[in-house]
Amino acid sequence: MEVETLALAQEIDFSMWGLFTRATLTVKFVMVILIVASVWSWSIILQKLITYRSARREAQVFERAFWSGNPLDELFDDIGPDPSGHSERIFAAGMTEWRRSHRTDGALIPGAQARIDRSMDVAISKESESLQRGLQVLATIGSTAPFIGLFGTVWGIMNAFIEIAEQQNTNLAVVAPGIAEALLATGLGLLAAIPAVIFYNKLSADADRIMGGYEAFADEFATIFSRQLDG
Repeated sequence: MEVETLALAQEIDFSMWGLFTRATLTVKFVMVILIVASVWSWSIILQKLITYRSARREAQVFERAFWSGNPLDELFDDIGPDPSGHSERIFAAGMTEWRRSHRTDGALIPGAQARIDRSMDVAISKESESLQRGLQVLATIGSTAPFIGLFGTVWGIMNAFIEIAEQQNTNLAVVAPGIAEALLATGLGLLAAIPAVIFYNKLSADADRIMGGYEAFADEFATIFSRQLDG
């Protein structure tokens, strides 16, 4: 009997694909969802890593140009009113409102400082939304994927016990495939959730640091405007 059980167990395909193909339709559906979620999270992770690196580089280049000592009007004319960089768009928002706040005779319209500050705040808010877009997906995958995998495991184990009851056989060759298929769902859930949680925390911290730099720049730029207005 033991020899027959061992031979039967050796004939069973325990590869990932073999476990997937033997799983019930519900467990297969759960596995597909988890695989799609994992691919989706990694695509967001890679995109955000590239975007944040580009944003940091763009901010460094722009700040060197901003503090180079050249007139800000010339810098604004060079980048235009609708630039592509995050820092440049914040700068352009402030400069655009600054120019709009002048009358035709050159005098400033009252309340220019408040309008300039609001314009840059709106620009920062837009950049923040752009930088953080997609992070909510990582948070959702990180929090729900283990439970989706657990559901697949519970369903698979339930069907494994039903099969044991129907065959009235508790040999390892009968029990092991169903248990392995069920546990694969939990493994896929963890495979999707762990990177999503780790990179969500990292990318959120990176986004906060980048936005902190934008807010610091806006405060410095507002101080320059304030000196101009007081002068």
